[in-house]
Amino acid sequence: MLKIDSHQHFWIFDPVRDSWINDDMSVIQRDFLPADLQPVLKASGFDGCITVQSDQNEPENEFQLGIAENNNFVKGVVGWVDLLAENVEERLARYSQFDKFKGVRHVLQGEPQRDFMLRPAFLKGISHLKKYNLTYDILIFPDQLGFTETFVAQFPDQPFVIDHLAKPYIKNRDIEGWKNDIEAVSKYENVSCKLSGMVTEADWKSWRPYDFMPYLDVVVEAFGTNRLMFGSDWPVCKVAGSYEQVVSIVEDYFSSFSENERGMIFGGNAVEFYGIK
Repeated sequence: MLKIDSHQHFWIFDPVRDSWINDDMSVIQRDFLPADLQPVLKASGFDGCITVQSDQNEPENEFQLGIAENNNFVKGVVGWVDLLAENVEERLARYSQFDKFKGVRHVLQGEPQRDFMLRPAFLKGISHLKKYNLTYDILIFPDQLGFTETFVAQFPDQPFVIDHLAKPYIKNRDIEGWKNDIEAVSKYENVSCKLSGMVTEADWKSWRPYDFMPYLDVVVEAFGTNRLMFGSDWPVCKVAGSYEQVVSIVEDYFSSFSENERGMIFGGNAVEFYGIK
């Protein structure tokens, strides 16, 4: 069974485009490319990764696909297509020709309209994904989980995955509202969840591994081990911890689970979800 990191990023740093990387995140204000990641993956025993868009335009797709084409350990790309566009189907058809183009994502968490995902044109765009065998990564904050339930309910055959547990308020130890909402979304069997992005939602300087346990308890109970997948969120995770720390949080939590369950969480589920060959 392949061991896969289901969520990481590559970029050539641009301070204007990447203004979200502020001075508090100076450790990632630089380029991050395959040569930076491959030894880190190898040291932690991973066979490959899925790279996810961090810029919302089609040149980003070309950049990531170029990386995937030239680096066999990059097993898939989650890119970006304008799902509101009139020619969305033409764009999806083009990118679906690339074996490593696995799905799309929109930065819903950054939209001023919190129920952006329920815009009719967006829903129409989503409705075409299944035809082209493409997945959809849901990037949201907890305040958008209620809209997400309405959203996923409309597409029972579309594979969805929630990035970063929908970014619960780990730093404030606020769990109840998020817990109720993520449990509601998990009832849809076509929705998976990435065990990623946790350290950056905690106190960057003073988090402890047990800070994450209540949140992991919730998603394991809600999704089961067959709809969860490990993701590092490298290099973003570096603002709050090392790659090895991020891996060990999840490894330690699942240490008492069966070998098969651990294998699914650390690769098997990502292989199936993204159709990795």
